[in-house]
Amino acid sequence: MSDPKLMAKKMGLLAGIWDIRCSFRSLIGFIVAALVAGAIYLTAESGEYLVKNGDGGDENVIERKNESPSESSSECDAFSGKWVFDDISYPLYKEEECTFMSDQLACAKFGRKDLSYQNWRWQPHHCNLPRFNATRLLERLRNKRLVFVGDSLNRGQWVSMVCLLDKAIPKGQKYMHNNGSSLITFKAKEYNAKIEFYWEPLLVESNSDDPVNHRLPDRIVRAQAIEKHARHWTDADILVFNTYLWWRRPQMKVLWGSFDNSDGIYKDVNMLRSYEMAMKTWSDWLEIHVNRSKTQLFFVTMSPTHERAEEWGNSMGENCLNETEAIREEGYRGRGSDPKMMRIVEKTIDEVRQRAGLSVEIINITQLSEYRKEGHPSIYRKQWEPLSKEQISNPLSYADCIHWCLPGVPDVWNELLYAYIFKYN
Repeated sequence: MSDPKLMAKKMGLLAGIWDIRCSFRSLIGFIVAALVAGAIYLTAESGEYLVKNGDGGDENVIERKNESPSESSSECDAFSGKWVFDDISYPLYKEEECTFMSDQLACAKFGRKDLSYQNWRWQPHHCNLPRFNATRLLERLRNKRLVFVGDSLNRGQWVSMVCLLDKAIPKGQKYMHNNGSSLITFKAKEYNAKIEFYWEPLLVESNSDDPVNHRLPDRIVRAQAIEKHARHWTDADILVFNTYLWWRRPQMKVLWGSFDNSDGIYKDVNMLRSYEMAMKTWSDWLEIHVNRSKTQLFFVTMSPTHERAEEWGNSMGENCLNETEAIREEGYRGRGSDPKMMRIVEKTIDEVRQRAGLSVEIINITQLSEYRKEGHPSIYRKQWEPLSKEQISNPLSYADCIHWCLPGVPDVWNELLYAYIFKYN
């Protein structure tokens, strides 16, 4: 038989060990609970929480800020926000290090000394844009085509995209092909990825289709003809369109017929009406020809100009020349953008979405670009034609307040495009 006293001691010892284990487990549980509670508290204090897009990559995390639970399910408006000066994270690349930088946009190269235009970050009011990750986008574009279709502002966005990707591609693994046609191709060989630009400033066929000789005094469009151009980008995986600046005149001459035949009918049509006709032709083409399971579609809204300094409180007759600060007034809009044209774009895209079930995303760069009066090349770019004595004596007369310096504003357009490409993956 066992000794009763010994048994009692063993039972007491076991009970003590059990109490210690329970206390240890309780302590661990308390510590874990405290850490979780602390994390939740700190997150709540900062007003931010994370919403992953499903890819699992940090660069595609969308951060929302200062929203109530009822707002958390709503989509963040990435186009409503403010510019924040950030000389630590920006620019995203260096002008002189971009292999394929355009002389039209290389403002530092052509003498601009104030380079603060490179250091601005777009901050939406209620969320943060995902970090631009060149390698991740190149992987997404493996064996694919990303094609920008439009005017010189869309070409500037294309140059920006090339510069954003350029540093992630080793020398000898990239090239630019331009045979003088409307299509320019940048290729990343390792990824078999093409990032292209197709010159078509009015989207539909016009007498301004030549990529070099297109500055004609009498502009003519075939508002119902697009096939001549569309065949070059029908099989693209991502299409980014724009058309705006070349329509900015009271009337457009519209041709019913062909440029090759003399029996065509020409008529002067109100600009808004001719623009509406062209947008309808474009949307009809999308409805019939786009592979819905393959192609992502984007339309970039109008890029504003800053040619009248009196609009932001400076002297009459001046423009963007010598401007070094962004406009601070939230909601500012000058006459360099046309809300009526914007509404035509929105109406056209809404109709093709409803009629054809086609997904076309609008990248609304208009308001955010309105603030950046200092972001244009002004006189700091290559002059394609010799300046006259009158121009030299009056720099205001040849200042470019339409296009944008790089690095600069178009990089943010591409950050928005990047976010939308992955958001709808």
